Amino acid sequence: MILDDFSLAGRVGLVTGAARGLGQGHALALAEAGADVAVLDIFDCAETAAKIRDLGRRAITLQADLSKATPEDLAGFVETAVAGLGRLDILVNNAGIIRRQPAAEHSAANWNDVLTINLDAVFFLSQAAGRVMIAQGSGKIVNIASMLSYQGGILVPSYTAAKHAVAGVTKALANEWAASGVNVNAIAPGYMATENTRPIREDADREASIAARIPAGRWGTPRDLAGVLVFLASAASDYLHGAVIPVDGGWLTR
Repeated sequence: MILDDFSLAGRVGLVTGAARGLGQGHALALAEAGADVAVLDIFDCAETAAKIRDLGRRAITLQADLSKATPEDLAGFVETAVAGLGRLDILVNNAGIIRRQPAAEHSAANWNDVLTINLDAVFFLSQAAGRVMIAQGSGKIVNIASMLSYQGGILVPSYTAAKHAVAGVTKALANEWAASGVNVNAIAPGYMATENTRPIREDADREASIAARIPAGRWGTPRDLAGVLVFLASAASDYLHGAVIPVDGGWLTR
């Protein structure tokens, strides 16, 4: 039956940036579909882990600052997830930061901090997870891209560079790993009501101009991404490789 293809029963996922917002939503979506989940964040993930356990699934927490993590550290997080939950089938690269500063003044620190978390960690976590998945002949990597994987944005050159690169890395890894049974795809959320977008939402004029351009007539929520995430993490997407799927309330159609 087709709905069986969407089940994640017996699967194990690792979600970064899972303490709150979209990341917490991703972790809970995997758990609702049947997966056990390792959750990683610089912040305490106890709340997310408790919610996962309330759904009858296992959870382990990892606390780390991805801006300081080496490739070896990132590989270690994957190893810890495997050791704690027995395997690894799904990686969701969600963790990210944004620094707003005009391009003419955009500091080296703002550039490097964003690229380190939003791109370097994505690649090296994917690399480590990919080794596990290639060895077992199956796996799903879901990267979180952005509308700024397509567009230039305002005041966020480092974030735009990183999210364009995430789309490219998604395609590059898909090309190499598809034949090994590993699917690498991405979700490009539209404007989401999260902590990252709080400064924009607090600017009444800008918030109104954005909302007016969204055909759905509202900002997105973590729940709006749950169905696509479960699809990409499940057997239902076994022949989908290198896709970057907008979930944007129709933003790109305007």
